[in-house]
Amino acid sequence: MTKRYFLLSLLSLFASTILWAQTALTDYRPGVTQEGAVYFLPKTTISVSVLVEKSDYTPGEFSNYAMRYLRLKDVEQEPYTTYRVIAVEQEPVAVVDTTKGYAVKFNAKTVAVNMALSEDGRLLAINAKPSQPAERVAFKSAPKVASIDPKNFLNEEILSAGSSSKMAELTVREIYDLRENRNLLIKGQADFMPNDGAQMKLMLNQLEMQDRALTQLFTGTVERDTIEVMLTVVPDGNIQKQVLFRLSQKLGLVDADDLSGEPYYITVENMNTVPPVDEDAAAKIKKKKVPESGIYVNVPGRMRSTIFKDKQVFSSKELPAPQFGNVELLSGELFNKHYTTRLWLNQLTGSVEKLEAEQPK
Repeated sequence: MTKRYFLLSLLSLFASTILWAQTALTDYRPGVTQEGAVYFLPKTTISVSVLVEKSDYTPGEFSNYAMRYLRLKDVEQEPYTTYRVIAVEQEPVAVVDTTKGYAVKFNAKTVAVNMALSEDGRLLAINAKPSQPAERVAFKSAPKVASIDPKNFLNEEILSAGSSSKMAELTVREIYDLRENRNLLIKGQADFMPNDGAQMKLMLNQLEMQDRALTQLFTGTVERDTIEVMLTVVPDGNIQKQVLFRLSQKLGLVDADDLSGEPYYITVENMNTVPPVDEDAAAKIKKKKVPESGIYVNVPGRMRSTIFKDKQVFSSKELPAPQFGNVELLSGELFNKHYTTRLWLNQLTGSVEKLEAEQPK
């Protein structure tokens, strides 16, 4: 989805932080307020793509004669549908962290500051145009191959047979004739040999197609289609072997609490890449009567997300995780009239991606 940005022209130095840690998005809307502006930092959710293959089996017209005439065992006589997971992918997605909402007050004594916010209120840039994030390419299943109607290859003798048994018997003879002609072509002993390799290939392909079509009258056909199911995981802490979804071979993807399906699990581990906050120092800051001015940004941690079933791992990925990191303050001095400062934040993590500060001439 194309992001819509709105610029907030603020005549301000970031005088104070009045919303921190306990403010919900439902209580304070991002954007311009009477006192200044409200913005949020992001956290990471995990977007999981599950590719499920659906197979529809239709028995052939002569399936009950498969063993008698072609020695094919265990040919199903009834239609059925089965499902299986063929791939699992996971990607990080930024969403608003409602525990990290901040307000800045206006101060007319400072230079104008432009704040670029995302549609949901995440701070993206200051005095700069945020880069456009790469859009996810939607999954598209492969185009279906046109099916072949085997009845197009039944000759007059087969069609005029008085019973299914006789039709099956004559069809098998036709299959064996096709295979014999194919072998004669390969050995160079056919009555009508092709003039060149291209013609030879065309003739072999035609014989193979007819053989396959007629054999399907005994073996039946399977039509396959792949669908994508999207799931979202919000890891606010470690997750230990949580059921992500279940798969029923007969019903497909079912809810995590539906015991008709086999469970697929997810484990999310905080990799502890960011040192914990010094609680004593944080408590001293809170006691100050006048909060320190500036802009808050994320110092993101990292997490490892693993999706598995039994001992089979479908996807294991290391992802950025602002919720497993800290928040730091960029001093308001960076944005006073002595500097022209441009700030870009990483749109996924809310961390500083680029910072430019110039002294005006």
